[in-house]
Amino acid sequence: MTKPVLIVDDDSMQRQMLSTLLRRKMDFGSETAKNGHEALEILGSDQSKTIKLIIMDLNMPVMGGMETLEILRQKHPAIPVIMLTGSKDIEDAVEAMKLGAIDFLNKPFEGDRILVTVKNALRISMLSKEVSRLKNEKEGTFSFENLIGHDGGLLPVINIGRKASAADIPVLITGETGTGKEIFAKAIHGESVRAGKPFIAVNCGAIPAQLVESTLFGHEKGAFTGATGKTIGKFREAEGGTIFLDEVGELPLDTQVKLLRVLQQKEVEPVGAGKPVPVNVRIISATNRDLQDEVNQRNFREDLFFRLNVLQIELPPLRDRRNDIPSLTNHFIERFCINEGGIPKDISDTMLKNLITHDWPGNVRQLENTINRAMVMSDSNILNIEDFTGLSTEPGNAYVNNAATHHKDIRIISDDGVFKTVGEIEIEAMQMALEHFDHNITQASKALGMAKSTFYKKMKI
Repeated sequence: MTKPVLIVDDDSMQRQMLSTLLRRKMDFGSETAKNGHEALEILGSDQSKTIKLIIMDLNMPVMGGMETLEILRQKHPAIPVIMLTGSKDIEDAVEAMKLGAIDFLNKPFEGDRILVTVKNALRISMLSKEVSRLKNEKEGTFSFENLIGHDGGLLPVINIGRKASAADIPVLITGETGTGKEIFAKAIHGESVRAGKPFIAVNCGAIPAQLVESTLFGHEKGAFTGATGKTIGKFREAEGGTIFLDEVGELPLDTQVKLLRVLQQKEVEPVGAGKPVPVNVRIISATNRDLQDEVNQRNFREDLFFRLNVLQIELPPLRDRRNDIPSLTNHFIERFCINEGGIPKDISDTMLKNLITHDWPGNVRQLENTINRAMVMSDSNILNIEDFTGLSTEPGNAYVNNAATHHKDIRIISDDGVFKTVGEIEIEAMQMALEHFDHNITQASKALGMAKSTFYKKMKI
């Protein structure tokens, strides 16, 4: 069991009582320290990675609560602190709250009272972090510091990303599906001179072929059947900022020609307009394909490839940054709890080790889906092996899920004795493939021998 609470008190009986209460009522483990000096040593060690909350006494020898609280606000500002005291002096409470304590309780206190305080403190902490993250994303100031793994497995590519942020040039982000290419692009934008300006993300593979040009460059009213109004297009929406072209390898060849013009002339021509419109936009594109191979097969224009590939950044798969899995797991658990209005759950050491040893073919996105499913299945505050249905407990094997054993055969005759249409059978096969591959569209479409853009369109029917 990880230990998300640090109890700091010189009274050993008080430490034991709080530790037992949290374990029995909330399934929370705890670290303990008898003064502020010991607490800071724990927070400076590897154990600090699991600490989500500190419960600390005000009056302690060696280093008291107020002195420790001042240092905590400087070195560990994200960890909420609940202060305890036997004093009835209201000034102590006021001073503690000024220094950043999230709550203040007088001794002796009832068990239910401390449990409510702990739950509220954790909720407030989670919400504060999520609000800060969402604010950064909305304001276009999301940075590499906000990435989980910025000081670990992602550090080498982040160093390149920071250089990309300093230069206003096209960037091509490559890597397997689910590695976080869009969030990385947001960090490049958020640390560039365009920070605070629009960041517009477009999934090129999800746009119907006949609407790609209109979606990207806009159209005039009456330009084609169904064009009942004028639109400015994604490029002009991103004016002054960054446009992120995800799955750029899915673009039709005729659209590639027009995208090349945007890069060369810095102007777009809306459908039906007849004259170009200047744009000031930075282009960051992404793909999980080998674009050089696509060029060789004449599926992608070589001149456009050279224009987009001024600086290439390849994101590592999750199996190459396993040390980031605990942090990512805790992040997804907290986000789920925020959305569902609960308190943070914990994960057993055994299950966390299993997650670390998996290869994760779907990368970070697959890990997130797996954690969300486990949160739904769990009946306690600890995620255990039994909550991870469909996940193998053997190292290196992501799934024991098997299409032949976990899915019914697709029947061509309905329960009413009527033959199903080919379209209905096709949709059932697509749904089965999606479930089998943990909603990884790239793998599901590949397994069915179907283009991903076609898969997207059919699933929207």
